[in-house]
Amino acid sequence: MAKLYIDDEEFDVEDGAQIAEVCENAGIPFSCNTGVCGTCQIEILEGADNLNELNDEEDELGMDCNNRLSCQCRILKGIVKITY
Repeated sequence: MAKLYIDDEEFDVEDGAQIAEVCENAGIPFSCNTGVCGTCQIEILEGADNLNELNDEEDELGMDCNNRLSCQCRILKGIVKITY
């Protein structure tokens, strides 16, 4: 079981699961849910290596390992700390 911290709030997330639902429930706004609009952009504060690699949608929007789209992220393991 992985841990996702959004600001100071802690969430348990299954290893390999998408973080979109947790992020949306925590108040991060979503619009398209497909990686096109960039609305759900997050900043990775810690644990970027515990997320899946950037995908084509994130590359096209100029994201990097510290700035991601939460609709496109999977937490692979461990701890990830983010902010919106």
